[in-house]
This record gives sequence, C-alpha cells and structure tokens, in this order.
Amino acid sequence: MFNDLRNTIGDLVHAGWERCERLGAIRPGSRRARRFGSFGTKSVICFPVAALFGERSIHIGDGCIFGPYTSLSAGVSPGDARDHPVVRIGDRCLIGKGSGIVGHQSVEIGDDVWTGHHVYITDANHGYEDLDVPIGLQFAAARPVRIGSASWIGHGAIVLGGVTIGSHVVIGAGSVVTDDVPDYSVAVGNPARVIRRYVDGEWRRIDPDLSRFGAANAE
Repeated sequence: MFNDLRNTIGDLVHAGWERCERLGAIRPGSRRARRFGSFGTKSVICFPVAALFGERSIHIGDGCIFGPYTSLSAGVSPGDARDHPVVRIGDRCLIGKGSGIVGHQSVEIGDDVWTGHHVYITDANHGYEDLDVPIGLQFAAARPVRIGSASWIGHGAIVLGGVTIGSHVVIGAGSVVTDDVPDYSVAVGNPARVIRRYVDGEWRRIDPDLSRFGAANAE
C-alpha cells in the first residue's frame, strides 16, 4: 500500500514538473520574450532559467534552444541597463544546460554554434589593482568576444574577454580560451592551444607550442 502511494505521488510530481517545464519555457510571443531586443521564431529558453536580465540588449536568432538553468545577461545586474545590443546570438544555436553568457560590451555568437553543458562565455573580467576595494567590486574594461558560425564549444569550456573564435572550430571540453582561435581548427587545454587545422584540403596536427604563430606543421 505504502509503495503504491509513494509511486503515485512520484508520478504526480514528475507530471507536474514536466508541465512546469512546458509552461515555464520562454517562447516567441510570450510576455517574457517580448522583453528581448529580438527573439527569433522557433527559439526557446527552457525552464528553469538560472539568471536572466538586460533582455532589451540581448538579441536571439531563429531556431535557438537554450537548455535549463541557463544564465543570460547584458550588464552586471538587473538595474544595469545597456542602451545598445550587447549579446547577439545567431540562428539555430544550441546552448547546453547550465551554461552562462554574460556580456558587458559585446558578445557575438554566429549561426549554428552548439555548446556542451556548463559552458561560460563572457567579455568581462575583474580588476585587482586597488587594495582597498574587494576584487569582486572591481571591474576591468570589457573586451568583445566573437564566436564564428558552425563551431562547437565543449562541455565546461570557458571563453574569456577579448577572444575571437573562428568559424567551424572545435573547443575541447574543459578548455579555457584566452587567445584567438583561427577558422577550421581544434583547440584544447588551459590555456587553449590549437592542435589541428584544416590546411591544403586536409586536417593536420599542429605543434601547440607553435600554433600561436600560425604554424601548420603536420606530423
């Protein structure tokens, strides 16, 4: 009897949560979607959302999916409104569960960019020079971030300010991207280094110690 009751309650809880997920998702035409600078057709931000503010400065293309517990922000807090587009995301992008995209000046993501779970992308950073101010209250100047179309950002990767990632690029899981990554390449590690590039019609292995100089040496 007890097990039957417990199973019934469990089924009701799961059914209720699934209903919350359907009803709580942000979709085109909803009141929440209308807060955005633009919110493309067939795009959806799954429920629940971890953090969301500065929507007026966030532009989302068509056919994008944001996994649950995603954070999207333009500015540092709900009251820190921006008067220009800050976060711009192209069409058909898939942003993994638990990921965060935080823009202060400019974060631009091209079309068909997919990420794994728990990826963090930001153009902002903290300063530390003033010894009388906690580091959490010191903000360094924002540096724009751009991710080219058709790229893949692996699980747990971090993309920091001032970085341009080219088109058709793979960023390996857990990588920390602190420098530019060229088109048609694979980069891994902390800090991320290019280990493969598409050169002269084929994918070639790259010596990571020379990749920052644009070398295309194959083994």
